[in-house]
Amino acid sequence: MRRQKRDMNERAFQRGYQAGVTGKSHDSCPHENGDSRQQWVNGWREGRVDNWEGFTGVAGVHKGVAH
Repeated sequence: MRRQKRDMNERAFQRGYQAGVTGKSHDSCPHENGDSRQQWVNGWREGRVDNWEGFTGVAGVHKGVAH
């Protein structure tokens, strides 16, 4: 758990993934710029693809964590 809190880019990716897989808008990114924003957007894109392919609910959560 501590490692996840320290690695802000991984955390941004995971939160972006969760936003994408639940269908939230790209505009909901909380980061202004920088690496964290890019990681969030990358996670969001992957989450949207998984949402379209049917990885929702528990399947989407497990796929997001395994990344």
